Amino acid sequence: MYIVAIAWLYVALLATAAETTIVGGVLTFFFYGLAPLSLFLWLFGTPARRRRSAERALREGVSEDDRGNAGGDQ
Repeated sequence: MYIVAIAWLYVALLATAAETTIVGGVLTFFFYGLAPLSLFLWLFGTPARRRRSAERALREGVSEDDRGNAGGDQ
């Protein structure tokens, strides 16, 4: 997954270098490179975050259903 991110940043940097103004280059890099890349990494990282959360809950001995009620009245 990281090779895709590196390749995308490379393409965004090349598009930025082709811009005629500095402001255009910065905006191109942000809106064509960083914003879509951060969304991509966040979306495709969701399964790993869920796995880590479930593993952490198993280590602590708390099920997923009990986590929502941990601070509530019982």
